[in-house]
Amino acid sequence: MKTLAIDTSNQTMALALMDEDTMIAQIQTTVNKNHSRSLMPAVDFLMHAVEWVPTDLNRIVVAKGPGSYTGLRIGVTTAKTLAQTLAIPLVSVSSLAVLAQNVSADDQLIIPIMNARRKNVYAGIYQKNPELTSILSDRHIALAELIAWLKQDGRSCIFVGKDVELFKEELSSAVADAFFVEDEAAQYPSGVNAFKAANAIGAIEDEAQFIPSYLKKVEAEEKWLETHQESSESYVEKL
Repeated sequence: MKTLAIDTSNQTMALALMDEDTMIAQIQTTVNKNHSRSLMPAVDFLMHAVEWVPTDLNRIVVAKGPGSYTGLRIGVTTAKTLAQTLAIPLVSVSSLAVLAQNVSADDQLIIPIMNARRKNVYAGIYQKNPELTSILSDRHIALAELIAWLKQDGRSCIFVGKDVELFKEELSSAVADAFFVEDEAAQYPSGVNAFKAANAIGAIEDEAQFIPSYLKKVEAEEKWLETHQESSESYVEKL
């Protein structure tokens, strides 16, 4: 089975071509670029490099969020279009699960974190035994609430994600048995680990109904709802 895996949920653009469980080619960029301009050229480059044509693909994997509103739209729209055009399955996976897949920790809780601003984070709690499993579903949560949950649980945990550095001092002082991934490369998603996470806990999606998992209303939607509380209308579809 040949798979194209895509993660554009944040600053990183990560792609991989997989043949069964073997990585054939991958791209990972961590600079601030416009994914809308670079994603499809990068897919084309990978496909040409390994001499695959689109009809060789049997499956598309995509990171569904949380993450950047714009980045998620681009990745999900591209994945949906490819899956529909080629009539092949579309499999979604949490962007946080992709980060968790970076960590080798059989006996610790794995906690991927993304900054959600205003002392809030996007976080999930995962474990490997040996396959990745979800212990606490992804959520938009106050950092203080996450810390309280971890203190009550009491298990050793390891944090991963480039945004962890923003909260490292508070987490290390508040959570007794906290560890932090030190490998810089492991702080970012990869297409290979999007593939692996999808194999472990991904979900096959209906392309027509599938939308990104933002976990929190975007600012424009929140402002619209504030001024339309009595309205029966709904905010414009995100995708």
